[in-house]
Amino acid sequence: MKRILLLLFFIVFGLNLQAQTEKSDKLYFSEALNMHLSKYNSKAEAAYKYRKFEKAEKLFDTLIDTKLKSTYIDNFKFLTIKRKEIALYDFKKPVYLLTYASWCIPGKGEIPALNELAKKYQDKIDFVILFWDKRETVKELSKQFDSHINVLYVDETKNNHSYVVKNLKHSLGLPTCYLISGNKQIMDIQRSVFHPFNISKEESFKLNYESMNSSITNNLIGNPLEPESIKLSAVPPK
Repeated sequence: MKRILLLLFFIVFGLNLQAQTEKSDKLYFSEALNMHLSKYNSKAEAAYKYRKFEKAEKLFDTLIDTKLKSTYIDNFKFLTIKRKEIALYDFKKPVYLLTYASWCIPGKGEIPALNELAKKYQDKIDFVILFWDKRETVKELSKQFDSHINVLYVDETKNNHSYVVKNLKHSLGLPTCYLISGNKQIMDIQRSVFHPFNISKEESFKLNYESMNSSITNNLIGNPLEPESIKLSAVPPK
C-alpha cells in the first residue's frame, strides 16, 4: 500500500513539475514588448523622420517575425456594448482580433470582406473587433458589423493608464490584426491592406477578402478546403 501511495505521489509531483515548467517557458506578448519595443521605436522613428518608409516597414516586420510571433497573448480584458467585462481567454476558438478607432477609417471594402469571412468561418474562429472609443460611439459603429463578430471597446479617456491600452494600442498602432491560436499563441500580427483610394468598392473588397482569407487559412485553420479566389456569392451587394 505504501509503495502504491509513494508511486502516486511521484506521478502527481512529476505532472505538477511538468506543468510549472511549461508555464514558466511561456513568453507573453507584454513581456516581449517590454524587452524589444523601445529599440524598435527608436529605429522606426528615425526611418520615418528621413522618409525611409520601406525600411520602417521592414523594421516592423522584423519585430513581428523575430520577437513577437509565437509569444502568448495576455489575458486582456475589454467591455461589451452592454458594459459587461469580457476577457480574451473567454474566447475558446482561434481569435481574429482587429483593433480599430472611430477616427481610423477602414478601406471601403474592408468591413464587407470581414463580414463575409465571419459568416464563412463562424464555427471555427472567434472574430473580435476592438475599438478604442467611448461606448456611445462604438454602439453606433457596431451596426456595420455582422452578428458573428464580437464588437468590444476600451474607453481610453477612462483608462488612460490601463495595461491593455499600453500594450495593444500604444505599442504597434492601429489598425492592427492579431491572429491568435486556440491556445492563445500569436501566430502573426499584421497591418490592414492599404490600396489606392480611388479603386472601386468591388476591387477593395476583393483585395481585403483575399488578404484576410489567406491570413486566416495560413495561421488559424490550416490549409483551405477551397480555392482562395472569391466566389460570385461572396461579392457584397453594391
